[in-house]
Amino acid sequence: MPDAEAARPNPDPRAATMALLARATRKELALPLSAHWPNLAFATIRAPEIGLVMLRGRMGGDGAPFNLGEATVTRAVVELETGERGYGQFLGRDPTRAEQAAIFEALAQREADREMVERAVLAPIRQRLAEEAQRKRAETAATRVDFFTLVRAEG
Repeated sequence: MPDAEAARPNPDPRAATMALLARATRKELALPLSAHWPNLAFATIRAPEIGLVMLRGRMGGDGAPFNLGEATVTRAVVELETGERGYGQFLGRDPTRAEQAAIFEALAQREADREMVERAVLAPIRQRLAEEAQRKRAETAATRVDFFTLVRAEG
């Protein structure tokens, strides 16, 4: 089954950037930030904070919605000295990661940095996610049984 994100491309480039940053690892954010923007000036608009969101579900995909449970989320908002405001959020608890995601979301809006953010940050995340999806497809395919290849033995 194809990855849901790959099957349904997001027409809004900013939303697509935020979706990728939400799936980034701490290392995927920290290394490019220190390498390409070591002394970046920004203001914290909303300090990283940890909270909960209610997860909703549906039986069979079209049944009545129900509350499945709560999930921990972290979010942050920063503003670059040039005025771009970035938002970072993801499932889990990691204030540093949320702030770094917000920084990259803001940098992706800035014309001078957009190409470098794509090349140094977003492309590697996209590549890792594609490799993980391919590995998962291969693992699933290895366990599939093809019943049409069974031969009936008649004596």
